[in-house]
Amino acid sequence: MTAPRTTGIVIPTYNGLPLLRACVEAVRRHTDPERTPYELLIVDNGSTDGTAQWCGSERISFIRLPANIGFPRACNKGLRLAGGERLLLLNNDVTVTPRWLDNLSAALDGDDNVGMAGPMTNYASGKQQMDVPHADSAEFERIADEHNRSDPGKWEPVMRLVGFCMLFKREVYERVGELDERFSPGHYEDDDYCLRMRMLGYGLRLCRDTLVHHAGSASFRQVEPGKLQALVERNRRLFMEKWNVDPAAFF
Repeated sequence: MTAPRTTGIVIPTYNGLPLLRACVEAVRRHTDPERTPYELLIVDNGSTDGTAQWCGSERISFIRLPANIGFPRACNKGLRLAGGERLLLLNNDVTVTPRWLDNLSAALDGDDNVGMAGPMTNYASGKQQMDVPHADSAEFERIADEHNRSDPGKWEPVMRLVGFCMLFKREVYERVGELDERFSPGHYEDDDYCLRMRMLGYGLRLCRDTLVHHAGSASFRQVEPGKLQALVERNRRLFMEKWNVDPAAFF
């Protein structure tokens, strides 16, 4: 009997310890290490809120960076050191739900030509956005528990997946390479990665049978709105200069 594949879960974080605690707790609660083994790796992006000390106390592997170097660079540092036959980039403001990794893994492994899989959520741009009225986290989890029934009929080929929760094969990562750090501190590095993956012939799968909670842009909320909008516009221009195409074409 073939041993189950291990997933290296990389979680970048910056001064978001309460979110990180909830993220890790949900991963531990909703991921069966025997059926779907995984390894956690936290990339502490220069936090000053005790993140590194907490990771140590929880015996979680972590990289402690001296300063905030941005999302793409932090992800790359984590991916270089992560173990596993699969790799997963997970935002610290995502709370996973029952059978989340089982379902994503089934979609990823179901076709050799598929390079990446991603879930539905309550907060995202494009096709991954799903209206999920809920009063609290407990109600969201109940909704997700009912929703998360693996169904290949709900695996949709798409042009892009948003970077809040992206599962991909190690061999794909080794071919595609790292996130493009020109997009630091963040925005459009995920669009760029999806395009590069598709250019190599790999498909992307949106798993409509999998729902996770996303608080949404937690780290970037610490940036002044005007500066954030300027960053988004700058990175959109960088994307268009690199590829000569508007990223909105892939929504």
